[in-house]
Amino acid sequence: MAKVGKDDFVTGFVPHHNHGSVDYTSMEAGHVHQCLDVTSPPIPTQDGSHIHYTEGYVVFEDGHTHHYKAYSGPAIPVGNGMHVHYYDFYTSEDDGHRHHVTGVDKAAPGNR
Repeated sequence: MAKVGKDDFVTGFVPHHNHGSVDYTSMEAGHVHQCLDVTSPPIPTQDGSHIHYTEGYVVFEDGHTHHYKAYSGPAIPVGNGMHVHYYDFYTSEDDGHRHHVTGVDKAAPGNR
């Protein structure tokens, strides 16, 4: 396969891509954290789609941080040879609370 960049429109599956996202956690204990994320390469699923694994820390805020480990949902085609993934997970419990994180990552090449 020819080299593919983040802005290339591609039909089919792109084997070594990943996704990035920038989001905020839910508000808990009077504050939110920013969540900057980059996923693993794709993990094929039995239905011919794929998911991504991610783990990391949210940005330090209110004197603490939180860790997370999560899998995305399957690929969602968004047209023009691109796709995204939905994510929905909770952070670790730190400082007596945890945060909920939901959203959609940045589009990547491939329509499945």
